[in-house]
Amino acid sequence: MTHPFPVKVVALQAGVSVATVDRVIKQRGGVHANTVRRVTQALDELARQSTQVGLSGKKFMFDVLMVAPRRFTDAVRAALEAQLPSLQPAVLRSRFHLNETLEVQGIVEQLERIRKNGSHGVLLKAPDLPPVAEAVNRLAAAGIPVVTLVTDLPACARRAYVGMDNRAAGETAAYLLGQWLGATRKKQQVLVTLSSNRFHGEEEREIGFRRALRERHRHVSIVEVSEGHGIDGATGALVRQALAAHPGIAAVYSIGGGNAAIVQAFAGAGRHCQVFIGHDLDADNLALLTSGAIHAVLHHDLGQDMRRACQELLRAQGALPPLAQPAPLSAIQVVTPWNLPPLN
Repeated sequence: MTHPFPVKVVALQAGVSVATVDRVIKQRGGVHANTVRRVTQALDELARQSTQVGLSGKKFMFDVLMVAPRRFTDAVRAALEAQLPSLQPAVLRSRFHLNETLEVQGIVEQLERIRKNGSHGVLLKAPDLPPVAEAVNRLAAAGIPVVTLVTDLPACARRAYVGMDNRAAGETAAYLLGQWLGATRKKQQVLVTLSSNRFHGEEEREIGFRRALRERHRHVSIVEVSEGHGIDGATGALVRQALAAHPGIAAVYSIGGGNAAIVQAFAGAGRHCQVFIGHDLDADNLALLTSGAIHAVLHHDLGQDMRRACQELLRAQGALPPLAQPAPLSAIQVVTPWNLPPLN
């Protein structure tokens, strides 16, 4: 296994010992398969971030821990790595801990490992549960700042939240859906899909959506499904069950993703979806928008979010001056097939 990086740099990136990296590189065996994967992943990350290595300036290592579908974590990884060179003269590197699903104990264990190995900061997307909040508090007590991404953990010592106003996003979705369903007062149903009811951000979107419908569109009722984790297989199965049980469903507000599977479920049931509103302009949603299968996506600029999150961690480390007032939340962009923004 050849590579251009010092063993100490690889060990830091992987969060393992120099001896372990040496054994993996020289293929001497006796190393757990998961550890081998961490070293291999570290080499990949270093290769992608190689424009940062060797530049002058103070060096910082950030950890990114996310529980989200791969299509979203891939988008976050690309957005973050695109921003790292723009934060010169500081030299930033990132270690990724990305999981499509992970039980709370696994999340806590990963946060504890980061705390023990040391880090200059953590970017975190995780469910809002007491054990996770307590692990964040332990990181903060150890001098490791945490910035929450997309979904917040408000009852803990996190440094900041970076993302959109999720309650306002839900209200925006209700406004669009109400306008596009038309002025009829006939009873209608909308399917609301969440990846999991444990994420604060998704809960906030649903609260905003329900409140706006209750105030302006009382003839529209909600059928909710959750715990598909935004993964196509599980989400599709839940949606097929909901369509079979509720023949009046005429629209979708997809809070948690898995939109390709939702579209397929409607097609398989021979049902027409009058209005489909989703979140995040990932590759799946871009294709669905372009084809007309979904009608609008509520989007926020991930590149801007990643830059702001890194700046918050740098401020916590004293590498940037404090802000006079808190940074605003990310702007909510309503993206249709006719106003697609340029993507990296």
